[in-house]
Amino acid sequence: QLQLVESGGGLVQPGGSLRLSCAASGFTSYTIGWFRQAPGKEREAVSCISSRDGSGYYADYYVDSVKGRFTISRHSALNTVYLQMNILTPEDTAVYYCAAGPGGRCPPRSYDYWGQGTQVTVSS
Repeated sequence: QLQLVESGGGLVQPGGSLRLSCAASGFTSYTIGWFRQAPGKEREAVSCISSRDGSGYYADYYVDSVKGRFTISRHSALNTVYLQMNILTPEDTAVYYCAAGPGGRCPPRSYDYWGQGTQVTVSS
């Protein structure tokens, strides 16, 4: 059973930055995704990063609304995936969740493990 723990959420002013972390042991072979859900809205896939392939390459994905502002990365030795979020706007306000699915593809065919979520609030 993979347990995912998110951290790094908080309150930030528009234009500011936050870095979310998703930590778990033994998830180097999993694709990790970030999702968000704002009040009254459906859950949205924000980004994902695959496990490393034989060439050392990671596939990644970003939803259009965060391209150029968010960056996903993974630190295998620390068993952590990061979501660096820059130039935040109030529309980014949501609970952010990380999830894990079978590796190699981004997005994977399914996400089988989910974290508890971390609140991100962008407000002046």
